[in-house]
Amino acid sequence: MTSKAKVEENLSRLVLVLVAACWPGAATGAETLPSSTRAASPPLFVTPNEFEGTDVERINQAIEAAAKAGCRVVVPRINLRDGQRHDVWLLDSAILLPSETTLELNNCRLKLSDRCRDNFVRSANCGLGVTEIKPMTNIQILGVGRVLLEGADRPRATGDSGKAIGVRTYGTDAGVAGESQTGDWRNIGILLAFVEHFRIENITMHDSHAWAISLERCAHGTLRDLDFASSGFKTIDGTRQTILNQDGIDLRMGCHDILIENITGYTGDDLIALTAIPRADSVAGGTESTMVSGSQDRGGGLDDIRHIILRNIKGYCRGGHHIVRLLNTSGVRMHDILLDGLIDTSPDDVRCRAAVKIGDHGYGGGIAPLGDTYRIMIDHVTSKSTHTVLIGGSLSDSILSNIVRHGAKGDVVTAASGSEYIRNVTVTNAHVMDD
Repeated sequence: MTSKAKVEENLSRLVLVLVAACWPGAATGAETLPSSTRAASPPLFVTPNEFEGTDVERINQAIEAAAKAGCRVVVPRINLRDGQRHDVWLLDSAILLPSETTLELNNCRLKLSDRCRDNFVRSANCGLGVTEIKPMTNIQILGVGRVLLEGADRPRATGDSGKAIGVRTYGTDAGVAGESQTGDWRNIGILLAFVEHFRIENITMHDSHAWAISLERCAHGTLRDLDFASSGFKTIDGTRQTILNQDGIDLRMGCHDILIENITGYTGDDLIALTAIPRADSVAGGTESTMVSGSQDRGGGLDDIRHIILRNIKGYCRGGHHIVRLLNTSGVRMHDILLDGLIDTSPDDVRCRAAVKIGDHGYGGGIAPLGDTYRIMIDHVTSKSTHTVLIGGSLSDSILSNIVRHGAKGDVVTAASGSEYIRNVTVTNAHVMDD
């Protein structure tokens, strides 16, 4: 054999060894790795197309298998069910996510079925009858390409726990024996409770049954590149029906160290709301509340909403409420909140009540004590709402700057609660402009 031939043979052997090392089973002959080594190589991902059952059963089976294998779950665009190809994944109940889970939604469409009275996605530590919720970590819900989560054609229930279905808000469970006759946390699209280190990214949500995304007592996470389209009503069987409480994103009691950015679209209620409203009689796991973890104040500042950044918000409330709302009531504080960049995109036929509303007098016994809502920084807001910044409660030690009001006469900052509830608040570079 010539030296050139020997070099080529050695190179071929080296390539086979490298291929076998990187992709067990790809090589053949003497260079193939042992079967025990091949079996030990984990999969890159698991898909629900590998399992049998309903769509949500298959997705939850894939999540369980991925947890054992230590890899991510991928829900693809094509749903292979019963030997047929479908372009939608129809959910009869919630996708449940344990700790250390990455759920990748790849160019797919998930839709709630008319049988479903549950969330799209929920952290697996909470639910009906779960009175003690164990903390979870590292949950990611990541959209790739165009990802759509869509409400049911005929929802069984809509609205929050204060709304009677069939009376104030739509629901086919109205009058059905044995079914709750008010909305509750099951109407929320994506619901996480007691989760630290999380990401929810690149998802579009249409016609939510109540709040599209709600986080309870969650921390150290990111929500970004989220788009909403809900109007506060839906045409069902030819009749326009009211659907209440269609917020986009809600941060509830105890949320801290969270980034929310690149939010677009419109909602039937507040586009983004930070709300801390304690109730002494609320318990976890019941259906009497819109908080699955219960809204009792744990005390010691644990349930304060703090260290939140809201950035690059472009949207409006189709139902005429608020674009961003900050609301805490007596006993729970809200502080160290930064809103940097909000553009009111309301069309000519819609006018929101306020681009930003801080506090209120109508919840939890009235206005929060002066000093409980503080270090709120609002910067770069452009609004044509009825009010630009509306202070409906107390506010102290805060800065409001670079705010432009257009399309309507009036003050840039409205202190509806009265000057006695405002202390050390600086307003700079505020302008009213003609269109």
